[in-house]
Amino acid sequence: MTSHLDGKGIDAPVSKSFEDPEPNKLQGYGSAPGVIDDVTRVVDHKAERRLCRRFDIRLLPILAIMYLFNALDKGNLGNAQTDGMSKDLHFKPNQYNLLLSIFFVPFVVFAPPLSMLGKKFSPARVLPILMFTFGAFTMLSSAAYNFGGLFALRWFLGMAEAAFFPLVIYYLTTFYRRGELARRLAVFYAASNIANAFSGLIAFGVFQIKGSSIPNWRYLFIIEGGVTVTFSVFAFFYLPRSAAEARFLSDDEKALAFHRIQVDSSAVVNEKFRLREALGIFKHPTTYAFLAIEICLGVPLQGVALFMPQIVARLNLGTVKTNLYTVAPNVTGAAMLLVLAFCSDFTRLRSPYIVLGFLLTFSGFMIYASINDVQAELHLAYFATFMMTWGTSAPSVLLSTWYNNNIAHEGRRVLLTSIGVPLANLMGLVGSNVFREQDAPKYMPALITVAAFGATGACLAGLLGLYMWLDNKRRDRRDGVTVRARDIPTDRMRDGPSSPEFRWFL
Repeated sequence: MTSHLDGKGIDAPVSKSFEDPEPNKLQGYGSAPGVIDDVTRVVDHKAERRLCRRFDIRLLPILAIMYLFNALDKGNLGNAQTDGMSKDLHFKPNQYNLLLSIFFVPFVVFAPPLSMLGKKFSPARVLPILMFTFGAFTMLSSAAYNFGGLFALRWFLGMAEAAFFPLVIYYLTTFYRRGELARRLAVFYAASNIANAFSGLIAFGVFQIKGSSIPNWRYLFIIEGGVTVTFSVFAFFYLPRSAAEARFLSDDEKALAFHRIQVDSSAVVNEKFRLREALGIFKHPTTYAFLAIEICLGVPLQGVALFMPQIVARLNLGTVKTNLYTVAPNVTGAAMLLVLAFCSDFTRLRSPYIVLGFLLTFSGFMIYASINDVQAELHLAYFATFMMTWGTSAPSVLLSTWYNNNIAHEGRRVLLTSIGVPLANLMGLVGSNVFREQDAPKYMPALITVAAFGATGACLAGLLGLYMWLDNKRRDRRDGVTVRARDIPTDRMRDGPSSPEFRWFL
């Protein structure tokens, strides 16, 4: 096998130019249907690593901060609740749960259309606009003086945040290869865990204010919303629309970036969105399996995000310490997310780590539910809250990465993501309604429900991964050669599993 550079750090198309440490597996490869004789590979690996570092430094910190504020503005209601918000606004029984629930209706309904707009006008422009909007509504929440006003603001907040995560995922797929995506998304998504930790710290600090003419929980909305709005203006002018328009790249680096995505992410880079073609994703049965796993993921994810302060409150630490003690579980949750994501990229496997995440969630909730006297087993109960956060973050990132890895068509990718991610968040309707006031402080029905969803998610992810592995083996036997997903250029996989040379990214 020979290869040469065209002067821009990329391979020119040559016969069998891909590299494999096991050459014997390639014997007879030319006889396979849809022969891959023109696979192009980057051979200047130093240039490629240099390019990835540029993206990491220029994009990931900004996106992570944006998502941190997104998570803060989404989850600060729980902190406000611990400072007497319900009492100050004269809530009736279960009205707090209604506030949590209403958020998810527009969050799901508006995610696909807003994601389509983001695909058309570039996530680099739409994401900061969405950020400005939900920051503004967070600030306005500080001015609410009854349930109706806060209820309406939560509706518009859900609308503004609907397409945020799906668009970030799509945006990153236009810069990174499939095998590089999980750990980058993990760094980005870890901001959600850090936000939950910061939320407790910020609340701890704000609730120390003495002698204020307004309740301290109003300051929480003002501070977090104000910083969000300010940062969104900076992000609007900072984020590049694409690698081709990134001012921090040279011409050679732009050419390399385009090439990388063309051969290992998108069949057609910056493909024009066509709804009819995108809807083709629903012809594949695996799509429904992915969505079912999203549903199982959503209940524990939202349950932990929305009710961690209430779960920790069972430890009887007081209002201030309750918020402070939510910090450590969320920080370790971010660390576990990074560990699992890096391992996933290193092994180029998704399903085993998703299963592991679900099992950690299941174990955490079952341990917590089994404790009758929390004060007698305080350390075990607190450790269980750590396991809850370990198991909820990683499956979310890896699941989104998993189905994005298996879809080369950009339109189908953004459509499935814009449905799957909000669907998981829609399960906040379940999470927000199983943690009922009458079940406090133990919330036994909620703990069992969340644990059951975790166990079901582990089973579904394991079965789907097994199916993909068996299907790859079947295709290898049919073609008489062992092929990995990375050996196939994405233009050959544009039609998904119906393509003869398609291989699943496990």
